[in-house]
Amino acid sequence: MAEAAFIYPDSEWRQRTERGWDAAVLENLVRELERGGSTAMMIIDGGRLAFSWGDTAYKSSIASVRKSLISMLFGIHAEAGRIDLSATLADLGIIDVAPLTAEERTATVRNLLAARSGVYLPSVYDTKRGRPERGNHPPGSFWFYNNWDFNVLGTILEAQTGENLFESFAARIAAPLGMQDFSPDDCRYQHGPESLHPVYKMAMSARDFARVGLLYLRGGRWNGGQVVPEDWVRLSTQPHSDLGGGRGYGYLWLTAEANAPKDPLSIQTPLFYASGFGGQYIIVVPALDLVVVHRAARVDYGISHIRMGELMRLAISARSNR
Repeated sequence: MAEAAFIYPDSEWRQRTERGWDAAVLENLVRELERGGSTAMMIIDGGRLAFSWGDTAYKSSIASVRKSLISMLFGIHAEAGRIDLSATLADLGIIDVAPLTAEERTATVRNLLAARSGVYLPSVYDTKRGRPERGNHPPGSFWFYNNWDFNVLGTILEAQTGENLFESFAARIAAPLGMQDFSPDDCRYQHGPESLHPVYKMAMSARDFARVGLLYLRGGRWNGGQVVPEDWVRLSTQPHSDLGGGRGYGYLWLTAEANAPKDPLSIQTPLFYASGFGGQYIIVVPALDLVVVHRAARVDYGISHIRMGELMRLAISARSNR
């Protein structure tokens, strides 16, 4: 489809008015959402709003979706030459409370983006479960969902660009997309004694999530402008690590093959997504021209990945074949 034919929201999302969605199935979806845990859900079909439930303007913690959002900034800054993805931790002068070994210092920015740093140090919001012993895996050789990697990426971005992470996101992503609710004032750093590298916490609304999903559905383009490099969208949403059972991990984005047996979120066609604890999702289905967003404001009382898969498949079943 030509770029000129793509539809984007203005100050508000445009409603899909033509047929193509089964009202009875969508009513069933509403009933399921009302069972609890969910606070907002949206379906964007071809750039238009096909379904909206809950308070889509309410801003709450996005949990680990923040990692997929920072990936976008790395793509922008890498293309501009402000960040070298092949630079090592040694090159960048990265240190921590516990000194890094010579081998750990060879990990690259690209390794961190792929969660393959091989650095298994404590982190703020530590990921102890399943963490290998230090030195077990050289950098680049092993995937581990490692908050140390993700937190250090925030440190690297600010040091290499001279930009505050939250203000960079506001200027380079939120503003071009015309986000309705995002503000850097809703973001903060959380420090801890475990590490020198803080967690970057963000709060956003469902309707701003949906704009991110549509941006990636359109290969990083928005209203004729390239906000995120197209090559970066492709690279970050293709599996650089095979997690088994049809699951994959790109550059801070997750992927699922069609009917992936080990990913409850999967459907009959491939998809990629950003995921946060308790039910925070931006799901992109390129073959169907769809974005599905889900929010749970109280992450400790949200929904599971299995439950999101149930909601996802119910939502897809409301879409007629066309």
